Amino acid sequence: MSEHYYERHPTSESNPTFFNAILNTFTFTFQTDDGVFSKKQIDYGTKALLAQFKQPKVMGEFLDVGCGYGPIGITLAKQFPERSIVMVDVNERAIHLAQENIELNDLENAKVRFSDGLSTVKDEQFASVVTNPPFRAGKKVVHQIMEESFDVLKPGGELWVVVQKKQGAPSLKNKLESLFSQVETVNKDKGYYILRAKKFD
Repeated sequence: MSEHYYERHPTSESNPTFFNAILNTFTFTFQTDDGVFSKKQIDYGTKALLAQFKQPKVMGEFLDVGCGYGPIGITLAKQFPERSIVMVDVNERAIHLAQENIELNDLENAKVRFSDGLSTVKDEQFASVVTNPPFRAGKKVVHQIMEESFDVLKPGGELWVVVQKKQGAPSLKNKLESLFSQVETVNKDKGYYILRAKKFD
């Protein structure tokens, strides 16, 4: 693939398609396209992350960083109807698809915005940040997402992230431990690590 899903303007020709998926017992229909991450099916890391996620005690919105066409944010919006979900991505095609999928799945508590990293939400506060980060964008980009996630979390808020061992799970956990006072590996599933980092008062 000559371009990456974390580019702002995908140059590949649009070739939209639909598929159904069951996530956390809910059935969804997703529209996807060329130029976005995991366009043919929900990737295993996303499934593993959603299966483990638990909402924090602190109230507030959830933030889905690098939302792609929306499987994480849309699942959380369905599972936690009392929460508002903000979904952000740098890829304009992904943003359009995520908005289409919010409407396709009849959700009123989710919204999507353009954001390079967390730049457009840096002045907001969230109860949880959930992300399957763009590791192909490089370690610097991923670590910046971790730092910015800490900044936008409320006291008592939590960051949930999925990372493959081969993508540097131990290194990423070390990065989180330099930012957060509590970091744990919630689960290991076929080489995927689900990490949870809590921000204390």
